Amino acid sequence: MRNLTHTPGSRPEGATGEGDSARAVREMFDRVAPRYDLLNHLLSCNIDRLWWRSAARRFRHILARPDAQVLDICCGTGDLTLALLRHRPSGARPVIAADFSRPMLERAAKKLPAGRASVLEADALHLPFSDRSLDLITSAFGFRNLANYQAALEEFFRALAPGGELGILDFSQPGGLIGSLYAFYFRRVLPAIGTRISGVRGAYAYLPSSVENFPAPPILLDMMLRAGFARVSWTPYSFGIAGLWRGVRPACRK
Repeated sequence: MRNLTHTPGSRPEGATGEGDSARAVREMFDRVAPRYDLLNHLLSCNIDRLWWRSAARRFRHILARPDAQVLDICCGTGDLTLALLRHRPSGARPVIAADFSRPMLERAAKKLPAGRASVLEADALHLPFSDRSLDLITSAFGFRNLANYQAALEEFFRALAPGGELGILDFSQPGGLIGSLYAFYFRRVLPAIGTRISGVRGAYAYLPSSVENFPAPPILLDMMLRAGFARVSWTPYSFGIAGLWRGVRPACRK
């Protein structure tokens, strides 16, 4: 049996445990879904598009294999899925875009090309895939919102085939002057703009707090090692505002 170490995960205000956290996050993303894409591009000055494309390029060696089974978990409206598809050959197995927010998936289904991607309502902590069945798992700006980071990493490890890879694209906290300017924008400006445009109070106040509580790159890398991953690494994007964590399931691990 897997050791589901209860390492803390996302804790929205008022949530007292993992179940409360998961429900709060799902309800929040359900509410912001109609303006999610607009706000992402506006608040990041479209830099998010570069992050998705850069992350996807890192996995071209897997995506180029027509038979590779690829899962984009916590897919939101499917932007990373679209970036992954740029590297899939014609006739390849569809990329699976999964999320536990149905309103997000409904928007993803409208954006993703039929036959090249399929959408699936699924919980990242309880993937509906058999052991060792996936060649690549990616997640963009969704892992940070999970209720238990260590359990999620162990679940990803379970579902990956030997030699399979994991890629987590998410926010980080840069240091120095860039970090100070970023922190001011993230804590003061972004919540005000996000709330005004989305009409949803609380969602964009939660965002900076979720980043502040997210494990620093070395800590998350250590968690990946404890879950069984090898060759773990972190690549910073835009001075460390975001970054890509990577890991491989060793071929020799039982």
